Amino acid sequence: MAVERYTESLTLKEMKCVIGKNKFGYVFPQGDVADIDKIDRLLKQAGGKPRECALEDFSQCKRGKARPEYVITFYDDINTILVVECKNTVKRHCSEKYNKPSAYAVDGVLYYAKFLKQEYNVIALAVSGTSAENRKVDTFYWIKGQDTYTVLEKARDIILEPQNYLELIKGNRLKKAYSLDEIRNTAIDMHNSLREIKVTEAHKPIFIAGILIALNDEDFSKSYSSLTSYKSVMQNIQNAIENVLEESDIKSSRVSYIKQVFNTLQDNTKFAEIPLGHSKSITWYIEQLEMKIKPMMDYADSTVDALGVFYHEFIKYSGGDGSGLGIVLTPQHLTEFMCDLANVNKNSRIVDICCGSGSFLVTAMSKMFQDANPDEIEKIRRYGLYGVEFDDGLYTLAVANMIIRKDGKSNIYKGDCFNKEITRELKEKNINIGLINPPYSQKDVVELEFVEHLLDILTAGGIGVVVVPMSCATGTKYKEIRERLMKKHTLKAVFSMPDDIFYPAGTNVCVMVWEAHTPHDSAQETFFGYCKEDGFVKKKKLGRIDALGKWESVEKEWLRLYRNRDVVDGLSARHCVGYEDEWLCEAYMQTDYTKLTQDDFQATLNDYLAYLIREGKVYEA
Repeated sequence: MAVERYTESLTLKEMKCVIGKNKFGYVFPQGDVADIDKIDRLLKQAGGKPRECALEDFSQCKRGKARPEYVITFYDDINTILVVECKNTVKRHCSEKYNKPSAYAVDGVLYYAKFLKQEYNVIALAVSGTSAENRKVDTFYWIKGQDTYTVLEKARDIILEPQNYLELIKGNRLKKAYSLDEIRNTAIDMHNSLREIKVTEAHKPIFIAGILIALNDEDFSKSYSSLTSYKSVMQNIQNAIENVLEESDIKSSRVSYIKQVFNTLQDNTKFAEIPLGHSKSITWYIEQLEMKIKPMMDYADSTVDALGVFYHEFIKYSGGDGSGLGIVLTPQHLTEFMCDLANVNKNSRIVDICCGSGSFLVTAMSKMFQDANPDEIEKIRRYGLYGVEFDDGLYTLAVANMIIRKDGKSNIYKGDCFNKEITRELKEKNINIGLINPPYSQKDVVELEFVEHLLDILTAGGIGVVVVPMSCATGTKYKEIRERLMKKHTLKAVFSMPDDIFYPAGTNVCVMVWEAHTPHDSAQETFFGYCKEDGFVKKKKLGRIDALGKWESVEKEWLRLYRNRDVVDGLSARHCVGYEDEWLCEAYMQTDYTKLTQDDFQATLNDYLAYLIREGKVYEA
């Protein structure tokens, strides 16, 4: 019984609700619904669960009162209830004929539902097992007064938030709160299973993004679970992708490429042999993405790039931190800070010429929507956001990201951002804000050349906010590019960011703010921020997170210092600089000695000693 209580608590946790009052309605435990006479009467009619009883049989009711794990009611739909039954092991999930209510989760929840459906539409949820890795979940819908129920196939082995069960039975789009744990678990599951069937690294992102694009086709979303063969599912995915992308100004060659990947996968015999509806089958992938990942992306007012985070977690298991496969995800709070530095608003036109999965565009879109009316939102979606991406897989992810967020026409260019035709088209868009995290350590193009190209695309007076390695801000490297930059553009500010902000990648970075097409005046002071403490801490398996809830206040302070151009010892400075000077706060700020401790001195001595040893400058006497 104690283990079963653990299953119950995990179920409630995944449903993101608590016993008692919630935003959506009320959760009653163990049949304790005395305040709702109608439900209470029906549970008493059901009585205690018998050992054996056919679903159509109402005659063998035991004395007492039925006590399902949870009965959930809704404020928005008083005619529908959700009933939950749990068992501590998958061995007790269901019997062959669903006729043993006391021993099995499915049998039990359907036993409750057959009584409750006399007065309510009943969503019946059966959960067995004590972990996400070893668990079975089945969900049923029994309409009031009907003789039989419907199996909610899409929710198989998935636990949703209560409100989303209502959306599911109505055929509406699901929305759910961002959950790094759920993203990570889904990513690991999918990565492992795709590796088993030998899907190539190049095809994985296109497979994921292609399914998400296909799910935006209403006919496909409603019908895929009823298709009867692997081949028909793969063909319907391709047709749906074509239908969606035809409406989005995506070049036909790109549509053909995405479809070709699914053609290749269609010939994967290992994949084709997994029966539809089974775990790891093609329909399993579609259900997992539709029910778990896409609902997080459907929050258009969320700044979180859920797809980017998902894919970042996904490829971590293919090679290190993912950088070898072409993606180092810009941390979410950094994209927000950079958008705020640029003062992104509903009138902005944004470009990211190295857009990856679209993190900057997703964050910018949500900020643009905040004070916009419906007409302005539509204008933003159509004309406010532009991206360029060279990598096939990341390009497809970016397109999926924007289409799912209903951007109207996906203004994502596939190709080299230095391409003359792409550059010409972008210059015609009157873009006034650029946001980039350019590729690092490229052989042919250095980071500041991406910055230079971005600023060239922007309108006069436009703002470019870029995150680049600190080596770009020192006076010893890239002097020719730095000189070219300052001849055309003004360096307004530079922020030294936390040393481990890209953890587990080890690059030290700074954020630069440029004003386009206004030559830099070395007699005017540039603002420098020393932003080394963002409040984030490292947690095992989670990386750097805002565990202490400090980020909001930290960002406000950083923005206040910048906008007021305040000089605070240990935090900020102003200084006149040219292209040969250092562009970092460390070179100009005053130390706040009141904050120094004995530990600071010891740490400095330790660092210096380590340096001497490393350089071979310490010798035995």
